[in-house]
Amino acid sequence: MKKFLTAIFAMASTTCALAQETTTSPLEISGSVDTYFKYDFAKQPNITTSFASDHNSISLGMIDLVLKKKTGKASFVGELSFGPRGQTQSIPDAASGGSSFHIQNLYVNYEFTDQFSMTAGYMGTFIGYEVISPVGNFNYSTSYLFTNGPFQNAGIKATYKFSDKVSLMAGLFNDWNVYSATRGVSAVGGQLMVAPVEGWTAYLNVLSGAGGGGYGTIEDLTTSYQITEKFKLGLNAANYDVDNDGGGYSGVALYPQYAVADAVTLGLRGEYFKTKNIGGAGATKYTAVTFTANIKSGGLTFIPEIRMDHNGDKPFVKENLMAAPNAGQFSLAAVYAF
Repeated sequence: MKKFLTAIFAMASTTCALAQETTTSPLEISGSVDTYFKYDFAKQPNITTSFASDHNSISLGMIDLVLKKKTGKASFVGELSFGPRGQTQSIPDAASGGSSFHIQNLYVNYEFTDQFSMTAGYMGTFIGYEVISPVGNFNYSTSYLFTNGPFQNAGIKATYKFSDKVSLMAGLFNDWNVYSATRGVSAVGGQLMVAPVEGWTAYLNVLSGAGGGGYGTIEDLTTSYQITEKFKLGLNAANYDVDNDGGGYSGVALYPQYAVADAVTLGLRGEYFKTKNIGGAGATKYTAVTFTANIKSGGLTFIPEIRMDHNGDKPFVKENLMAAPNAGQFSLAAVYAF
């Protein structure tokens, strides 16, 4: 009996010690709402990148709700969106169900040590510079690289942090943008993060396997450098090859931004994007220049923007619906982050 009581006391002491070591953070709630007006100069919805497609209309973006909580070494993130911007798929999948509701993130994370952690679930992709939430982007319209790349990846990944300047991630993932078992685990990916100097971070990414309607490999570089207190420069370059001459794309986008005042920043996105031949035909090239301002007041950001796109194959239309090599638009968005 004495040994039994001693064992019970030891277990209780251990449990109390663990309970004292486990810290629980409060549930964090954040997110955003956005709305926009866009006017196409040809009076036709011409530029077919993601979101903000309505012409001459005051339209909805989405309401985005993010929940986070951490208990000890374990944490979770759940992010839900409601509205047209949250509907990321041209063909609805299990994440959208054909409605304007979409799961953006739903994953758990465990920190085994200060250096090593693992994450599993449905996650915003690690590929590319731009994201779905307008809070995470400087420009309100999105690039061709964003539209043609993955939006989300369901899977499991491990991250090892060698130092504050170097980390490495590797993971197994489902087909792009799908959290159902359509193809199961069918892709592998990795990310090398380096921060050579203060203010400069670069991500070297690769994703290979099922996605985008075929099997292929994406190599992606995403980097940004806060060169001075007022001037920031970002870059995204990517190459995607689909197996068996199935197409793909390549492109580069440059993002210079300059703060002219505490509440006003001006920026430009210059992009070159090229689709690749599918069976020897169908390649096309886009160049796009987007001038954007961010004007902030508290949690609200006004985003006036002018965008001009060019493609010599004339995929756009004029006001009379004749084919045209150029397209332009003006938009004014309001994004509130909380």
